[in-house]
Amino acid sequence: MAVQLVNEALDWGNLSFKPRQTKGIVVSLYDSDKGEWSPLRISDDFNFTFSVFGGIFHYGNSAFEGLKAFRGKDGKVRLFRPDENALRLQRSAARIGMPAPSVEMFTEACVKCVEENIDYLPPYGYGSSMYIRPVLLGVNPLINIEPSKDVMFCVMCTPVGTYTGGKFLAPGTAVISRNYDRAAPNGTGAFKLSANYATSLYPYVMAHQLGYQELLFLDPATKTKIDEFGSSNFIGIKGDKYITPLSDSVLPSITNKSLQQVARDLGLTVEKRIVPVEELAEFDEINACGTAVVISPIKSVSDKPALESDVVTKTWNVPSGDECGKTSRKLYDHIRGIQDGIVEDVHGWCLVL
Repeated sequence: MAVQLVNEALDWGNLSFKPRQTKGIVVSLYDSDKGEWSPLRISDDFNFTFSVFGGIFHYGNSAFEGLKAFRGKDGKVRLFRPDENALRLQRSAARIGMPAPSVEMFTEACVKCVEENIDYLPPYGYGSSMYIRPVLLGVNPLINIEPSKDVMFCVMCTPVGTYTGGKFLAPGTAVISRNYDRAAPNGTGAFKLSANYATSLYPYVMAHQLGYQELLFLDPATKTKIDEFGSSNFIGIKGDKYITPLSDSVLPSITNKSLQQVARDLGLTVEKRIVPVEELAEFDEINACGTAVVISPIKSVSDKPALESDVVTKTWNVPSGDECGKTSRKLYDHIRGIQDGIVEDVHGWCLVL
């Protein structure tokens, strides 16, 4: 798709990770009586209007996704693995008994949203991208506890820079949350539901107020194993090994899945297994990984009995220190190279517009 950049007013090199209203959104409604989705339509109205009794307001009947579009060095526009996001949204929706769009409908909606807002897609060379946020909202009136039958599917987008607002690949600090859990044993931690994130907000804000960039959650049952960071999955590099936790309460990250394949392509051994918290002392490099950051290096992890406590029982300083680790940098550059059209997309991950 040949595109021309006309929105020259934006400072592409200093975009934050905050919402910026664009030209339009893409919307569809599922009618339970008809058993079908309405045709996708573009709307310039960024405000929703539906019943105050909608399930989204009362029982958190909502799921969402996050993916990105990139303007490559060759001028082409690429969406990164939208089919995987569609499948994950279907899985999340099934967990709360709500309908979800097909892979084809999901992908079409994302493409329409990008095309409608193409002037807001950052140019190549700034490290910025267009963040795409598909959401499912339960809208039919209800007061009893039950899944929503009528559902709104909406796709919005916004140009973004780094998640933290700082430099790309700048290492940050993390703290372990022992008195707060992100998810419950046998709960919904492995699904991208809006309600899951609500439980993490208070301790996440507290960690930031204490000066930490990230919050590391342990398994909710025993508090002895690493689960994931507040914003994304955990990666540890040990020699030529790429290690990430195996846990039923961890969200299956598409970025992590992609990085695991890239790690194999680069000759690393990938281990998806239980990671005891004490193993933090053995890693050469530690990263948070997800759509918003790809890789966010961590230079230290502190352990506290409670976030409110002044006591720090232990701090693990990561050998890579104030620089992104060499292996992590290779992984990051490879993924970003695919997204920018610089590295060959041998696995066919990108949808080129």
